[in-house]
Amino acid sequence: MCLSIPSKVVEIDECNMATVDTMGIKRHVSLDLIADEIHIGDYILIHVGFAMNKIDEEEALQSLELYREMLEAMEEEERRQVIESDDNCENRTQA
Repeated sequence: MCLSIPSKVVEIDECNMATVDTMGIKRHVSLDLIADEIHIGDYILIHVGFAMNKIDEEEALQSLELYREMLEAMEEEERRQVIESDDNCENRTQA
């Protein structure tokens, strides 16, 4: 299952890599393919390790609230697997 969970940029390094927070899980993504200027605190959508879209905070927070409601019904380990599988989704690599 591929999810596009809004992720908040928490750090940007000199190599144009960002550290993002995806519902409490920190990941590193490249900003090389995104046309928008990205700043710390922005919300982005990620595809196979690359930031693809910047989304506004209100939209991101609404999406995150829906994900939280879905995740509340899952066990902790299942939650972590769903979020982490986003980085390795087979359907995304075939596109």
